[in-house]
Amino acid sequence: MTTKPRASILWRDSAREGSDASPLAQDLVVDLVVVGGGFTGTAAALEAARRGASVCLLEAEIIGHGGSGRNVGLVNAGLWLPPDTVVAQMGETAGRRLIDILGEAPKTVFDLIEREGIDCEATRRGTLHLAHSPKGLKDLEERHRQGNRYGAPLSLVDADETAGRTGTPAYFGALFDPRAGTIQPLAYCRGLARAARQAGAAIHDRSPVSAIRRQGDRWVVEANGRTVEARSLLVATNAYQLGIDLPFRPNYTPVSYCQFATEPMPDSARQTILAGGEGCWDTAMVMSSFRIDQAGRMIVGGIGNTDGPGAAVHNAWARRKLRTLFPEIGHLKFEHVWRGRIAMTDDHVPKIVGFGPNAYACFGYSGRGIGPGTVFGTRAAAALLDGNPEALPLAPIDHYSERFSGIKAAYYELGATMAHMI
Repeated sequence: MTTKPRASILWRDSAREGSDASPLAQDLVVDLVVVGGGFTGTAAALEAARRGASVCLLEAEIIGHGGSGRNVGLVNAGLWLPPDTVVAQMGETAGRRLIDILGEAPKTVFDLIEREGIDCEATRRGTLHLAHSPKGLKDLEERHRQGNRYGAPLSLVDADETAGRTGTPAYFGALFDPRAGTIQPLAYCRGLARAARQAGAAIHDRSPVSAIRRQGDRWVVEANGRTVEARSLLVATNAYQLGIDLPFRPNYTPVSYCQFATEPMPDSARQTILAGGEGCWDTAMVMSSFRIDQAGRMIVGGIGNTDGPGAAVHNAWARRKLRTLFPEIGHLKFEHVWRGRIAMTDDHVPKIVGFGPNAYACFGYSGRGIGPGTVFGTRAAAALLDGNPEALPLAPIDHYSERFSGIKAAYYELGATMAHMI
């Protein structure tokens, strides 16, 4: 069946964690105010509340509305970049420190899930980075050498074993990372918010921030006609920054990523397709991914905007991709299609900007939102509450900007559309 899928986000239909947040309806004075209800913001609110601080989180839409609730759900270790590149760009000490911290990011995520009892389909069975070509395999071999040199427990998988583990012979091999796994990303985000609220945080959705200003020794945030005064401020809007009157506006290149979820696969297919429960993405320049959820839906994703002019092209590509990789389920109906925005930085390294006294903005995860977002939010809260920037995963900078981000965003979408036409 090739019926056009309805535009809806699977994670909103399948999340078992609810959201009891309410709009801000009164003025507050707190230790920390967080703007943004994604992975970074909710992790920060949870950490602050567990430390005994008073904290208010403000989300313009609903908790997990942005990239956190539209994520693929791969809990990966590290960054998209190979570790040698990270060190070359950041320097030996800073680069190695970030590599080590983000190497532990999946453990941080899964430990939080267990500690807070978050019902988010947590599956820690590793991920497979798939070689789409012989050149891609050479890239994985180099990533394997570098990763092992920096202490990552990576292993190379040959083409035959890759076919057995994925259920498709389309790939030339894979790089397996046992630290990683998959989750239902929106349920995870909601679970962090729920745990933060239970720890004493004030969590407010449908509370768009209209202005932020410095007044004396405090930050004043306006939302819903109310004010929140705080000693410290964390801006965690990432790729879903709205028109807030800010002393600093996060700067990045927005890149769209679309996903297509089938109806649940038959039992016979579930026994052969990703039977081990790994999540997958490939080495292609226009990257794609696939994974299954707990109900057995196949979720195929790729760079591209299904809300833009190339929507028909991306829809047709998803159908061809499914049929090519897994002919036995190529007829299954796509029940959901959605897209999210990735905040891409030029060097693919996240940024922390200290734009005022006791104020940070964290953004630019370049497609690695779950692990880094959780770690950056948790550590940013600690750094702000303790007045200790050394707690941050990387040194804060005073300012960050990118040139031609609009042109680069159009270039990425054009490239994805052309690739999906072929």
